[in-house]
Amino acid sequence: MILEACVNSALSALEAQKGGADRVELCENMADGGCTPSAGAIRSARKHLTIPMFVMIRPRGSDFLYSDDEFLIMQNDILTAKELGADGVVFGILTPDGRMDLHRMEQLVKLARPMGITCHRAFDMTRDPFEATNNLIELGIDRVLTSGQAENALKGASLIHRLIAQSKGRIIIMPGRGVKEDTLIPIIRETGAEEYHMYLTQTVRSGMKFIREGLSMGHSNLLEYTYIQVDSQRVRNARELLDQIKIKSHDEPIENFP
Repeated sequence: MILEACVNSALSALEAQKGGADRVELCENMADGGCTPSAGAIRSARKHLTIPMFVMIRPRGSDFLYSDDEFLIMQNDILTAKELGADGVVFGILTPDGRMDLHRMEQLVKLARPMGITCHRAFDMTRDPFEATNNLIELGIDRVLTSGQAENALKGASLIHRLIAQSKGRIIIMPGRGVKEDTLIPIIRETGAEEYHMYLTQTVRSGMKFIREGLSMGHSNLLEYTYIQVDSQRVRNARELLDQIKIKSHDEPIENFP
């Protein structure tokens, strides 16, 4: 089973690799669900990673309906990711009526190849997930990241299972959002997926000695002096759990796992 670690920086990417992740999805601005990382972050991560690196192509937070200028930014960001050695890119564009924007998506697919392509959780905002899955298959997209159009992948597990059955191996359906150490086994049991997207982090204290009281750069003064980073030990725990399940599955059905 594949563990894709969502990472919010080049340093987090290295921590994910240290923990045994099979692949990373490099993003920035996680408060908005992840946006395109800087060229510097991509270059730094690529320099040190030995595992595949997919780069988020998302010019801003909020919805997935983009202006012509934003679409041009996405095209340029794909070319930058390709030039800097990314193994794949992650994107999704919708029409105003909640369907996949096939025309624009097709243009990005052609631009991205031969890199791998994942459609991100724009998929979860579509009006018809089965139609959207067929659309992505027709476009030749490699995988779709989804919570099953629910708050998290455990709540959306039933739909994810149905999408996997519908796809018949023509596209990878990868559960993501809320896939943690304590929900991993139930999600595996209910979906039968082969790839899992996990954001496993810790809060790290700043090394600053001097703190300017009463002044912040956008958060409370306390939060200014901490930051979020992927936790290699949590990734390692998830990796070991997936490996144990893989070994046990040869001897007993997944339904019997605790």
